[in-house]
Amino acid sequence: MTTQEILIRANEAKTALTLADTARKNQALHRMADALEKPDHRARILEANQRDLEAAKGTISEVMLDRLMLNETRIAGMADGIREVVALEDPVGKVLSETVRPNGMTIRKTAVPMGVIAIIYESRPNVTSDAAALAIKSGNVCVLRGGKEAWQTCHAIVEALQIGLEEAGMPREAVSLIEDTTRVSANELMTAEGFVDLLIPRGGKGLIRSCVEHATVPCIQTGTGICHVYVDRAADPAMALQIVNNGKTSRPSVCNALEVCLVHREAAAAFLPALKETLCEKRQKEGKQPVELRLDAEAAKIIPGTPAKEADFDTEFLDYILGVKIVDSLEEAIEHINRHSTGHSEAIVTADQDAARQFTAAVDSAAVYVNVSTRFTDGGEFGLGCEMGISTQKLHARGPMGLAELCTYKYVICGDGQIR
Repeated sequence: MTTQEILIRANEAKTALTLADTARKNQALHRMADALEKPDHRARILEANQRDLEAAKGTISEVMLDRLMLNETRIAGMADGIREVVALEDPVGKVLSETVRPNGMTIRKTAVPMGVIAIIYESRPNVTSDAAALAIKSGNVCVLRGGKEAWQTCHAIVEALQIGLEEAGMPREAVSLIEDTTRVSANELMTAEGFVDLLIPRGGKGLIRSCVEHATVPCIQTGTGICHVYVDRAADPAMALQIVNNGKTSRPSVCNALEVCLVHREAAAAFLPALKETLCEKRQKEGKQPVELRLDAEAAKIIPGTPAKEADFDTEFLDYILGVKIVDSLEEAIEHINRHSTGHSEAIVTADQDAARQFTAAVDSAAVYVNVSTRFTDGGEFGLGCEMGISTQKLHARGPMGLAELCTYKYVICGDGQIR
């Protein structure tokens, strides 16, 4: 089926989703989750995923292969993620504000679905079920365009989800997958005026830049995360080490992983050797991949590592690589972050409450942490269920995008014959 044909059918399904009440949408979500876990569906998904993995070996990194890989536990997690969305409050129909005018006319600002949401994403199969669940619960139709590395897996997942939708009496076109994985289909979605109400790209810098430059439909920038941790002079060293270690090594291939560590000069002499011991020597002894530390000139005077290039502080590595820089003040740390950040997630480690207040006020990113790992920037961790993406822009959504961010609003005006 062509991209245009898929978009036409998606738009034909809009009314059914708009009119579905909460109970019916929840029933559809339960059936979708159950469908993923049915033995025959699960087997087809795993077989498709194995084919994708075999084809991708040697073409993408090991950490990206990990993002692509599914097993029974991950499929169960996808199903559980859908069920968690069932428990969330339905945003559709919520009255955001209400005003009664002097003439007796009532004006209600009411949350409504966007309509058709298109998502362009790369080799993360779980995005397929997350996006579908959030779209259905918020009354939207979703059109998915996965990367070629994961297409067979995504196709098998969507087939299971569509069976669940049909079992619940909902149109299967409420969730669809673009069949063309070339750039042509991506460009078609970017310019599908009248067919796509919102475009959400989830992927690397190149994909997002392409959408921003070429999209003629409303588009939200998501994903790219050059995330920083600033270790203040008043930081607890053990806490700082734990936060940096978690931010860099727990899952380096995701957008909320740490990419740059800034260290106050007064803390550097003690902190940097401990950092190298934890991220490099200790990991190597444990048979884990050590982190490559890319050091600015001042940090290199304290510990050995790879000399940092200017570009290293503007790179989302998505790998076991960490940029390290010494700064002379909190103000310098803030200035560096605001100049090099992608607006995703930043953290300060400090016991100084004044420093924490200044950092959270001055750092211009979607999520700003005090004594917490950046790895928490996630819809599930924020209590939103799963997420459609993490917006790094300011309009209309910012940070993890849950159900509320997939709605717009309309004004509903009621009266008893008023005329102007």
